[in-house]
Amino acid sequence: MMDCADPNLRRRRVLIVSPHFPPINAADMHRVRLSLPYYREFGWEPTVLAVDGDYVEGTREPELLETIPDDIPVHRVRAVPARWTRRVGFGALALRAAPYLYREGVRLLRRQRADLLFFSTTMFPAMALGRLWKRRFGTPLVLDMQDPWVNDYQQLDPQRPRKHRWARRMHETLEPWTMRAVDGLIAVSENYHRVLRQRYPWIPEWACRTLPFGASSADFEVSVRGGRPNRIFDPDDGLCHAVYAGRLGTDMRLVCRAICEALAAGLRENPDLFRRVRLHLVGTSYALGSEARPTLLPIAQAMGLADFVSEHPQRLPYLEVLRLLKAADFLLVPGSDDPAYTASKLYPYILARKPLLAVFHRSSSVVEIVRTTEAGEVVAFDSGDSSDDIAIRLQPALRNLLQRLPFEPQTNLAAFEPYTAREMTRRQCELFDLIADRTGPTVPNPELLATA
Repeated sequence: MMDCADPNLRRRRVLIVSPHFPPINAADMHRVRLSLPYYREFGWEPTVLAVDGDYVEGTREPELLETIPDDIPVHRVRAVPARWTRRVGFGALALRAAPYLYREGVRLLRRQRADLLFFSTTMFPAMALGRLWKRRFGTPLVLDMQDPWVNDYQQLDPQRPRKHRWARRMHETLEPWTMRAVDGLIAVSENYHRVLRQRYPWIPEWACRTLPFGASSADFEVSVRGGRPNRIFDPDDGLCHAVYAGRLGTDMRLVCRAICEALAAGLRENPDLFRRVRLHLVGTSYALGSEARPTLLPIAQAMGLADFVSEHPQRLPYLEVLRLLKAADFLLVPGSDDPAYTASKLYPYILARKPLLAVFHRSSSVVEIVRTTEAGEVVAFDSGDSSDDIAIRLQPALRNLLQRLPFEPQTNLAAFEPYTAREMTRRQCELFDLIADRTGPTVPNPELLATA
């Protein structure tokens, strides 16, 4: 890798496509946002192509703009307004913005050749533009698979709404068409690589990297400079507030039930200690507005724990979530019953330097990360364990934590270094270098280059 301390050495250029971008707060733009301060250090000059926030349906968080270096070029395009496209049955941003993204990408690649195209988004149809640009300009293509594009190739469920069946057919067509042009893959889970390489055996193993999102202490520094007051709880009310911020779902109901059972057992056995506990869960649903439904709260209500649990399914601004983590007395992180489940959201929890209790499958990478960094305690469970089995181990761990409060964990920050945004960007750039070195200089298609 080139030494970027020498300003005379040319950095390679990467065109990054991230339709969601600040001031929009969307989960799929955070890898790009966190990496932008470090690309140049590792030999790459970034340019971002995004959709103007006025055309995006989502939470706006202007504070996030403070985390983007001022000298990074960001080109924003319009999209067909969703209020128009919904009249004909769709609102997907990737489709509404596709012609504008394509045209601006062509303009940028004509003006200044890129050494690499990098798509980091869950707006998967936008990734198909990478094959078009590669055919036209010869630019190598890397995709960031934050979620599965197509989960499987099972037959369509005839009971699902027609637009869902149409969307699935589109994804089943675009994924293999796009993968034909892929030079490299980044994914948050090793299992994603395994499935994609089985499906598309021409993708070589050396061109795949498993990289969760990193975390940056700079985000916490920005979060404390302003923003809304705590809307979830009063940190000075004398109660003991636990916070979890992130997705819940059917794969996490086992752990949600175990948490409620452990809390109920604690209230029976140690009422003076446990009755001060208040568990707050925020941003637990990907759905918007009234379509967002709670996951843990109905379980708590059925067990008579409604006074001890609150759940706010709607997403909160990212920096507001960081302020909640810092305001909490302790952090409780539930995991999935899927052994392969990883949680990139774990890293901000560790950087918050608050007492941490995680409940995860024994095979999850989270177990090793928490224990290696000494950031907290993990209650691990196995496939086949019941919620009662997990609660029996969780209740004493929770009791011991409550008895020790308040305290700050002695986190091993040196052990946390591999999970920082800087290190994750370095590993990205290692793959970028490898692909750029192997593919050589880009060679535009002269026939297509001359077309509009």
